[in-house]
Amino acid sequence: MMLVRALFSSCVSIAASLYVAILMQLNVAFHYRGLLYSTYVLYNQPMHWSDITISSLRSHSIFHATYVPDAINWNILSKLENDADFKVIPATREEEAIGIAAGIYAGGQKSAMFMQSSGFGNTVNALAQLLVAYRIPVPLFIGMRGGLGEFNEVQVPSARPIPAILETLNIQYYAPLNEQDVEQYVNGAIELSYASRMPVAILWYSQLVGAKRATS
Repeated sequence: MMLVRALFSSCVSIAASLYVAILMQLNVAFHYRGLLYSTYVLYNQPMHWSDITISSLRSHSIFHATYVPDAINWNILSKLENDADFKVIPATREEEAIGIAAGIYAGGQKSAMFMQSSGFGNTVNALAQLLVAYRIPVPLFIGMRGGLGEFNEVQVPSARPIPAILETLNIQYYAPLNEQDVEQYVNGAIELSYASRMPVAILWYSQLVGAKRATS
């Protein structure tokens, strides 16, 4: 009888150990599957257009950014300000930002310039008589207001002529309209700018970045 009890106790102990081991294995399996799923989601989610742009700047060793503040490009600039690799330089006017970018290039470094379409008119003289005349490559990132979903009508007339003005100045421009195109357009524009030693513009339209809405 004692032998039967001992055998029964041993069987119960073994069964309990197996049960615990199975639960642990299942927990590890579910945890591992959860990690796999999280990794899949992480690496299969499209990058935000601002992050793609920052990655392109970094890969082309452009670690200076001059700008006049605007809501569209702030998606990029706010991240650059928190990145120790980048030097972000605000300006009071757009032509001043272009002058700073030209000076950075003269000093042997690279810079990108960021502005909103409403301030583009301030840059025409600096573009024509500095960047174009002296063949200074500066990638230009222009947040385009006045397009689809725009709430402020005064933004429309200042934005519409920009492509024609760029063409008149012999400055090539590109406008990615979805995030799948951002990497190709931004990388290509940067490479073209330095290969041709000319400014090249990227235009951010509302189809990509979203429309600016009125706030109460």
